Amino acid sequence: MPSLDARTLLPIAVPTAAVGAITTVVSAVVAGGEGALGAVIGTAVVVVFMGAGILGLQYTAKHWPHLFQAMGLMLYTTQLLVLFAFVAIFKDTELFNPRTFAAAIIAATITWVVAMAVAFKKAKIFYIDPDSSGPRESEKTGSSS
Repeated sequence: MPSLDARTLLPIAVPTAAVGAITTVVSAVVAGGEGALGAVIGTAVVVVFMGAGILGLQYTAKHWPHLFQAMGLMLYTTQLLVLFAFVAIFKDTELFNPRTFAAAIIAATITWVVAMAVAFKKAKIFYIDPDSSGPRESEKTGSSS
């Protein structure tokens, strides 16, 4: 993984994993082993889906910058719909506690979005290309007289 990806993902994934650990402990106390398993799986689903989304957005920004905004809107809408589908699909499962699974997905998703907003607010992202500030050889500078 390039260092830019790690610098982008770590400040987002670490708080999400911490909230997932807290959710797991609370779920274990409330619902036992099945509750803890549901919370772990829910947190893992969010981290994998959202992490893959950020990597996909970075790839899009690098190769097709004109599609970046549309891709971001489509991606986040799709991610939330897929997470909702996961909750709906596993609502009657007996492998783990579906309520703790849903609670972990909600808590991890909210944490991911907040951490992502904070991380990108602190990031130093160029709005212009700093190398293109000087005049080019083909451009005329100064007065024409």
